[in-house]
Amino acid sequence: MIVSPAFAGKKYAVLGLARSGMATVECLIASGADVTAWDAREEPRTALEGRATIADPLAIDLTGFAGVVVSPGVPLNRHPIAAHARAAGVPVIGDIELFAQARLDLPPHRVVAITGTNGKSTTTALIHHLLQSAGVPGLMGGNIGKPILEQVPLPAGGVYVLELSSYQIDLTQRLDADVAVLLNVSPDHLDRYDGYDAYVASKARLFGMQAAGHLALVDMRAAMDDDALRFAPEGANFQFINGIDLPGDPARWPSLQGPHNRANAAAAVGAVRYLGLDEATIVAGLESFVGLPHRMERVAEKNGVLFVNDSKATNPASTAPALAAFPRIHWIVGGLPKGDDLDDCAPHFGHVAHAYTIGEAGPRFAEILEPFMPVTRAEMLGDAVRAAMEQAVPGDVIMLSPACASFDQFRDFEARGDCFRQIVAALTEGN
Repeated sequence: MIVSPAFAGKKYAVLGLARSGMATVECLIASGADVTAWDAREEPRTALEGRATIADPLAIDLTGFAGVVVSPGVPLNRHPIAAHARAAGVPVIGDIELFAQARLDLPPHRVVAITGTNGKSTTTALIHHLLQSAGVPGLMGGNIGKPILEQVPLPAGGVYVLELSSYQIDLTQRLDADVAVLLNVSPDHLDRYDGYDAYVASKARLFGMQAAGHLALVDMRAAMDDDALRFAPEGANFQFINGIDLPGDPARWPSLQGPHNRANAAAAVGAVRYLGLDEATIVAGLESFVGLPHRMERVAEKNGVLFVNDSKATNPASTAPALAAFPRIHWIVGGLPKGDDLDDCAPHFGHVAHAYTIGEAGPRFAEILEPFMPVTRAEMLGDAVRAAMEQAVPGDVIMLSPACASFDQFRDFEARGDCFRQIVAALTEGN
């Protein structure tokens, strides 16, 4: 794990003991810190008895603490811990801030940090893959994979590749990324912010923490329409993702199809070029990259029909580029809606041969779509897949890209995507 003498002898409170919280506690204890830990669940509290003080930070005097470390899932705009810590003059931080503070004690390294509303995970995984292809030691962390503090530090010359949500950036004060990437911004998670401008500001703080001269890669729309550049320091080294030349033949990148993946690839290419990778290695890495589960994932092909699992598309803005990626789509859409429209998807309605609506959003989405395309009100995912298979012809794509959260019918988007895979496997095997 990552440890640092910077934490020794200091007092920290850790609120939330899921995976990143437990990794934080272990890091702090191993670094010689005095830790108070709390979770609403009894099991993780019991696991730490005798090694940390078990107490709710809200119920104790925080005066003299170096920080209150909270899970990104804690809504700082509503949770009382924010005011309680502020009254004691104690910062509320996250594990990424602890990583930033520990960097001076790690072997010489560089950091790439990626944020944006959509595409973060694919871009993070692609940058990591390109570094691996070049033989550069690298780790993924943040909002993807293992908690960063849980991982073994990289040797000298390594690169930490961090996917960061706006929530994680809110809890970070001094992460000077050698490369900071802002892919795109569209309305999302607005229950946590005082409007869309505040959400944009949260993302763009990633640039404000950079030292002058470090590379900032930004989507042109985020730079112009959303004015994300106003948060950058004087002398920032900006490059528009949209203007990055892609090497090789994009037709040879099976896991990076569609305009959104071209943007993800451009951001990754810009980052690794800055880190010194040569063009031949980059081309080979783009061709060998295998996409992440639930993100434009090709799960089967039967009788000339391709099945694509894009369950990670939990809002219309993330579904829109998926619709742009194929000319004839049987679109399975719906779930727990984040809004009342599909306006972001509308420019690509011409690619949809037939829509199949599911979940809580199904009736409303059917009303929106019926003037533009045939619609089957399927309600359940299995019924939608069956109906799509009856309609599809060779060359068509049956795609789950829900444009909605999953929580009306599934635990999370992963469970929804896994269910889609299982249904497809059951319906295609032996047929």
